Amino acid sequence: MADKGYGALIGDGLWSNNQALVAMLGLCPLLATTTTATNGLGMGLATTTVLVLSNATISLIRNLVRPEVRLPVFVLVIASFVTAVELTMQAAFYELYLVLGLFIPLIVTNCAIIGRAEAYASKARLDKAVVDGLAMGIGFSLVLMVLGGIRELLGQGTLFYQAHLLLGEGARDFGLELGDGFQGALLAILPPGAFIGLGFLIALKNVIDKRAARLKQALAGRGEREPGAGAQPVAG
Repeated sequence: MADKGYGALIGDGLWSNNQALVAMLGLCPLLATTTTATNGLGMGLATTTVLVLSNATISLIRNLVRPEVRLPVFVLVIASFVTAVELTMQAAFYELYLVLGLFIPLIVTNCAIIGRAEAYASKARLDKAVVDGLAMGIGFSLVLMVLGGIRELLGQGTLFYQAHLLLGEGARDFGLELGDGFQGALLAILPPGAFIGLGFLIALKNVIDKRAARLKQALAGRGEREPGAGAQPVAG
């Protein structure tokens, strides 16, 4: 496995290998919990916490676990941290925990987490595993929050409604509301709206990537055609 630098790990997690838009992992919570931006952000933070802690632990024990039992051990580690996160949310964010419901314990089955444990954390040293988990988690959380915000805005005419469930009482007036006359699109907050919204986000990323590749190719070609580029001085 090539030893990636921190910049490459962050770029992969946030964009190039985003677990939701590229790897297409963890779609169950992505589609089910993103009815609002607050729900999406809360689910993303819970997933990121489990991802970072499980990556760190698996990196530390990678030389102690026999290959034959690595997957059960990885699942046990992930399940332990999911239980801790679930209990913490029950104690500190009970109302948000009730909204997210079953999808908090289902983080155990999130393929993005077990995938990073198997593909990277089990082969990398601690600092790289933590950076990978953090970058992948933030990238996943951003997609959750953006998709939730789009669906909430189109469906309900609000943005970060009930943000106090996650950010505390000081954020009770933090949300944005379009007004009483706004007629929301019911499709946006129904399950088909989640699939449509995710499809648009994936399409947008593909368009940006293609334009960036064409721009890079054009700049490279322009550099090759520069007069005298690479020419050696002739002795007089």
